[in-house]
Amino acid sequence: MRAARLIKMVLLLQSRPSMTAAELARELEVSERTVTRDAQALSEAGVPVYADRGRAGGYRLIGGYRTRLTGLARSEAEALFLSGVPGALREMGLEDVASAARLKVSAALLPSLRDAPDSAAQRFHLDAPAWFREPEAPAPLPVIAEAVWEDRRIGAVYRRGEAAVERELEPYGLVLKAGVWYLCARVADGGAFRTYRIDRFDAVEARAERFSRDPEFDLPGHWAEQAERFARSILRAEVVVRLSPDGVRRLPYTVDPLSAREALGSAGAPDAEGWLTVTVPVESEEVAHTQLTALGPEAEVLAPAGLRERFAADAAALAARYGHGNV
Repeated sequence: MRAARLIKMVLLLQSRPSMTAAELARELEVSERTVTRDAQALSEAGVPVYADRGRAGGYRLIGGYRTRLTGLARSEAEALFLSGVPGALREMGLEDVASAARLKVSAALLPSLRDAPDSAAQRFHLDAPAWFREPEAPAPLPVIAEAVWEDRRIGAVYRRGEAAVERELEPYGLVLKAGVWYLCARVADGGAFRTYRIDRFDAVEARAERFSRDPEFDLPGHWAEQAERFARSILRAEVVVRLSPDGVRRLPYTVDPLSAREALGSAGAPDAEGWLTVTVPVESEEVAHTQLTALGPEAEVLAPAGLRERFAADAAALAARYGHGNV
């Protein structure tokens, strides 16, 4: 436990010019007194940790000291090589860079861990695109990816329906969702953050001008917020459904996850027969008919009336088809 903490402390000091005792304590989840003892232990072991005194003081490594990756356990080394997504890197034009980085990391590992890349590759493979579609990287992706890494503005022509609009954008981050690439960007000169499908860019040109990133921007958080907003935006109708206990269990596998969470989360108590009445947000009555049909006799549509009549007609047709005279 302490050995791993000491290694982490060295790596933290390698990554920054200096750190205060309070900062190290927070990162290592220990007390400042423990940080002091650990720094002394590293110094006695030959690691040149220097303590600057005073209010602006802290700990730093002197003499350009760097450590080799000798503190990695096998599981850590294998996990490191799981972080790459070869297909995505290739589409962004970063395959050669990533390959060189993995080679350098492999060379720095202990001899007993040199097989970690092959071991990880044989145990995990990510196939991001959805089924029944041939993945195709959008032509502007490499240019956009380079601009993202270098914090360069881009000029773009973006298709919205039949119209095309020109935008000056500050590209903050890329997201690969079910085989589709998206760009999270801010409209230049302090505009709003927006999300764009990269395959809808007709033209992209990287500018020489760089932009300063907003330190408060959080790509995973932004994407999660946008994804939920999109999911909510398409749920424009509601259906009242009475569900059996089995229907309640199956609902999350039948409708959109957000719809199921809201429906079950706002439901009251079951009735005397154990059935639960819920209000399900849906995209449309047509979509609801397709989704709720999968529940069969475990669901009864109460409203709207038109959808209930449609299920009644389905039930009558099924009864006629499977009636005793046709068995």
